[in-house]
Amino acid sequence: MTFRSLKRLFPFRSMRAKLLVCFLVVTIIPLLTLGALSYYQSAKMVNSQFGKYGENAVAQLEQQTSSYLSRMKQTTEAINSYLLDPARADLGNVAPTAYQEILDKNDFEDFLKALHTDRTAGIYVITRSGYFYGENNLDVAKLERTLAWGAESDPATGENWLGFYVQEHIVDAGSPERPVLGLAVSINNPYGALRGSKILVEENAEDLLRAFRLFERDTKAHLKITDPKGRVIYETQPGIPPGDRDIVWKKNLSANDWTIEARLPARDFFRSSGIIRSNTVMAAAASCLLAFGFAYLFSSRFTARIRRLKDSMQKVSFGKLHTRTKVEARDELGSLDISFNSMVEGIQSLVREVERTEALKKEAELRAFHYQINPHLLFNTLNSIQWKARLAGAEDIRQMLYHLAMVLEGNLEITQELVPLGRELRIIEHYLKIQEVRYGPVFRYELECDESLKDYLIPRMTLQPLFENIFFHGFEDGKGGIRLTIREAGSLLQLVLTDNGTGIAPDKLKRLLQPDAKRKGKGGLGVQNVDQKFKLHYGPQYGLTVQSRAGQGTTVMIQWPKKEDNRNGGGKHD
Repeated sequence: MTFRSLKRLFPFRSMRAKLLVCFLVVTIIPLLTLGALSYYQSAKMVNSQFGKYGENAVAQLEQQTSSYLSRMKQTTEAINSYLLDPARADLGNVAPTAYQEILDKNDFEDFLKALHTDRTAGIYVITRSGYFYGENNLDVAKLERTLAWGAESDPATGENWLGFYVQEHIVDAGSPERPVLGLAVSINNPYGALRGSKILVEENAEDLLRAFRLFERDTKAHLKITDPKGRVIYETQPGIPPGDRDIVWKKNLSANDWTIEARLPARDFFRSSGIIRSNTVMAAAASCLLAFGFAYLFSSRFTARIRRLKDSMQKVSFGKLHTRTKVEARDELGSLDISFNSMVEGIQSLVREVERTEALKKEAELRAFHYQINPHLLFNTLNSIQWKARLAGAEDIRQMLYHLAMVLEGNLEITQELVPLGRELRIIEHYLKIQEVRYGPVFRYELECDESLKDYLIPRMTLQPLFENIFFHGFEDGKGGIRLTIREAGSLLQLVLTDNGTGIAPDKLKRLLQPDAKRKGKGGLGVQNVDQKFKLHYGPQYGLTVQSRAGQGTTVMIQWPKKEDNRNGGGKHD
């Protein structure tokens, strides 16, 4: 079965439902398979054992019954042999009257008593006249009224198996009526005595019938004994109609060809296996319910952590950046929780940085707005002063005003935050001209910058504050040397501004670029603004690096990405 087939079979969208179904499939299929195999093997073994038990029980009944029948048959044969003796010729069909006849009668009855066993209920020889030999407790009239006694005997053997019946023909009123098994045999020997008489042998059948009832009780089977003519000798009451699926155990008795048949209905034979099946089904159902409970608890606990993580993500998407998820374990989901918390903390930090940057930009824009003045008024005023100075012959004042106007023209152009590097360098040259008129040729300035680099952009008004800082804090009366070097370093531009002024004290240097540091006196604010401009435009990794030692000058280093001026479409990255 493919994965798509499983998806069509279980179209669940819930992770918990999918886990529940998978867990149940993995658990219940082996469980049901094991239960089915266990039931099949157990039922097969129980049915086989029960079948063997029933067959052996019937065999034992057959042996017990055969033992009775064989003994009774041997008794009749012994009597027949006794009567074949010519010395018994005086035994007659009527009561003896002569002395010798009485002696023969007594000898014959002694012989009959000698054939008794502990199970013998009576041995008689009944003549055609109704006279009988044996114990004097037989009522021949009652015997002849019984149906079994009147039945025809086997023509070949002269045997008439009377079956089981209650011994009601005994004269002794004190003896209890008891079930017996009887055999009547006709004496047909033409050479012996008592020809035409019948031998009656009865044996106590209580033990045999008790064995039959014990078998019926243990096996719940229907027991039936029939003779070759189909006459029922014994049958369990009440009888049951035969079924096609009944289990039948059958044995033949060799002594008289009786047949013992034990019939057990299929529902009784398979009752034990049915109990096993019911118990197996109940155990499987209980196991399935238990598996379902465990699967539900496991999937609920597992998916609860996923839902909590999903809810936390939704809260973050709604702007609730203070949301954190609980880390319950150090497993894969725990790693996800830790990563989620770290990600939200990073987002929250980034948002705070963006908010701070935006606030600084707004502050810079507001500050620039405050500095906006009417440039026409300022330039017209400076031109007027410049002409006054020319008319007055003050050439140095006129030059200072001219260079000041150039510097102001560059600084008051606030439409562009990023300007070409060459323009920023020209403003520096005008600024240095002002300082030269002010102090005279007492300082030297060296510039190293390739012409190809002057088209790259640099934040507006970033070099002038650094030069102002040199003349106001580094030089005394404008004396000193300044070297400005601008090079290319891959995708970056490197600017190094060096002076040999008085340098910066270590404590002041430490606070120079700290935004929140308290300042004593003047100085450093322009350098800090320059550093913030580079960070605002290019990122916090860029900005100023200042190295200085007292009396040995100061070196300012700046790196920023190359971005070339594009008049048609704005600046572009190199």
